[in-house]
Amino acid sequence: MAEHSRPTGQPASAAVRALTRVDAFSRLVLRRALRPYQAAAARAIVEAVLAGRGGTFAVMMARQAGKNETAAHVEAFLLNACRRLGGQIVKAAPTFRPQALVSMQRLESVLAGSALGPPSREQGYILRVGNARALFFSAAPQANVVGATANILLEGDEAQAIDETKWNRDFAPMASSTNTVTVLWGTAWTSQTLLARTIRALAWAEVRDGSRRVFRAPWEEVAAAVPAYGEYVRGEIERLGAQHPLIRTQYCLEEIDDEAAMFPAATRALMRGSHSRQRTPTEGRDYALLVDVAGEAEEQRAPDGLSLRKAQPRKDSTALTVVECARNDLGLSRYLVVDRYLWTGTPQHTLYGAIAQLADAWSARRVVVDATGLGAGLASLLRRALGERLVPFVFTAASKSDLGWGFLGLCGSGRFLDHRDDGSPEQAQFWREVEAAGYEVLDGPHRRMRWGVADPAVHDDLLISAALCAALDDGDAVPGGSHLIEAGDPLARMPRMTDGFHV
Repeated sequence: MAEHSRPTGQPASAAVRALTRVDAFSRLVLRRALRPYQAAAARAIVEAVLAGRGGTFAVMMARQAGKNETAAHVEAFLLNACRRLGGQIVKAAPTFRPQALVSMQRLESVLAGSALGPPSREQGYILRVGNARALFFSAAPQANVVGATANILLEGDEAQAIDETKWNRDFAPMASSTNTVTVLWGTAWTSQTLLARTIRALAWAEVRDGSRRVFRAPWEEVAAAVPAYGEYVRGEIERLGAQHPLIRTQYCLEEIDDEAAMFPAATRALMRGSHSRQRTPTEGRDYALLVDVAGEAEEQRAPDGLSLRKAQPRKDSTALTVVECARNDLGLSRYLVVDRYLWTGTPQHTLYGAIAQLADAWSARRVVVDATGLGAGLASLLRRALGERLVPFVFTAASKSDLGWGFLGLCGSGRFLDHRDDGSPEQAQFWREVEAAGYEVLDGPHRRMRWGVADPAVHDDLLISAALCAALDDGDAVPGGSHLIEAGDPLARMPRMTDGFHV
């Protein structure tokens, strides 16, 4: 496509600049000027296409920094440049709906508001400007991709979530016959993604010839151009913590391992509070109960007299965490663990009585209960006693992932605080679970997290119970306060309860 470049010595009139320089085209034709970090990447890509040099580029921008906007400006420029000659841009995304469709709509929007007018749409996945077309495909592993030639540009959007095998088999060959420029757009995730591997290869090529192929715009660079963006990200860092995986990847553009300790030492330090454990509520403060439900067992004691937990180390327990709900100096929710209860092999009718009485004793404004499987029955019983205070939580792959991300944000920002060490076995067990917890980020556009404790001898009952505070976040109402109810340990007055109670 070298014939589109401006001959040496020709005056650089505004019209010529608009046809040969993408930043001028954006300003004069699209009427939407690019920011400096956007323009740098766009210029390099367009110049390589116009010169017919081929090659691959990688563009990594912080979340909401204008990646899709930049791509749309490049596409609009190239479609206009080729509107008479014809040709095709092929763009792949991890899914067609919503990701490829969002890219398609962004390009439509950019062109519709320009001096060129809107493009025409064909077959639901093609935009046409004159004789040039942009085709949008899903790169999901199961997607059937029709044969197409990308003789203007080949793009992979959200390339960190595109299956590398799918890309190499179905999309990369589309650019081979014409040595078409390829661009991978996205943000950081792990070191094993298509985007990360491509960036490492391009970095070596940059060292060899000095030609820039990788463009990064972390949040600080975006904030320099858009101060309001910087304020927003600083707020997210306050909310989630600087070490939260989403902050590190989506804003700082750092790679993380897809399997690692869920709570590294720095995060664990932020989870340790200085307040005392308490057995009764303090007047004027708000409390919530968080309940992870286990199955029941008929036997309460092993024959040798050991507790059921010791006799059957693989047996799950029902765990209840009492948290005080407050606000920090920024007005964000904060959860302080003030007490814990743990039952093993306890019948659900007994659990029902204990939890209902604890809810009254603590004047709990909310009681979050695991309503998965056997927990559904207990949650239903508690609904009758607690009414709207009962918050059922059903565990699915998606809901547990969301809970994990949310809990990590609370812990990493110092908004989940355990009481100070009191030497209790249940607190020691909680910290064993925290230290043993791991997580894995699954492939796919949703970036779901699989997390928990893999060691069956350790369990994660108390950890899961504590994490349920994330189900309250952004929805907890802390105005008002509790009304003090003088009540002792409810289990001390209930038959058979102490057999399964480990506090």
